[in-house]
Amino acid sequence: MALTAYWTQFAEDKLEDVFSYYCKKASEKVALRLVDGIIAKSLEVEKNPLIGQKELLLGDRLQEFRYLVFKNYKIIYFVNRDKQRIEVVNLFDCRQNPEKVNEI
Repeated sequence: MALTAYWTQFAEDKLEDVFSYYCKKASEKVALRLVDGIIAKSLEVEKNPLIGQKELLLGDRLQEFRYLVFKNYKIIYFVNRDKQRIEVVNLFDCRQNPEKVNEI
């Protein structure tokens, strides 16, 4: 049974922040291309949920968080077996302080 990727509200808000930032600093075309790439990368987990590396900074959590990288961003997710879906919980800019990844 295939699992579908579901973006939490927190992750969607982060994606909107990225879009807004690049619209202002670059252009809407650049922002759209980046956001489309992030979304396409996140859909790769539907084919193989364990494709991402384990997020060691979240190793103390109950869920086993994994991540995929697209450009400067980590797409952090876990497999929610109860709801039979993959939950994308954060979009983390790797140029930030790594400890900020714990804000989810």
